Amino acid sequence: MEEFLSKEIQAGLAAARRESLRKASRLRLEVDGDVHRVLALWKTGFSIAAEDAPRLRGLVDLYDGGVHLFQCLIVAGEEEDGEMRYEFKRATAVADRAALDFELASDAPAALIEDGRRA
Repeated sequence: MEEFLSKEIQAGLAAARRESLRKASRLRLEVDGDVHRVLALWKTGFSIAAEDAPRLRGLVDLYDGGVHLFQCLIVAGEEEDGEMRYEFKRATAVADRAALDFELASDAPAALIEDGRRA
């Protein structure tokens, strides 16, 4: 059906689709204090609006609202349909606590109960 529409109408529809994605997405990217809305996220990368997108590369932080999801090493891909696509070289999930340097037994107690007697 798009082949029957004029170039101006196709451009308008693409812009409206990008704006809808931008408003609906909670995902955002932080780079050196700058914030960019993520339009789409997939296993190997993500995209942001081309008009907002500098040629990013290097270390960035990916958030879902206020939750820090990933610390990513990225490279710029290609621009397609008004979206700049980036590929992950590395995407490390952010943990809420430090990694353990020992094996935690599956039957380990959750807490110790004190009996209340003092010696």
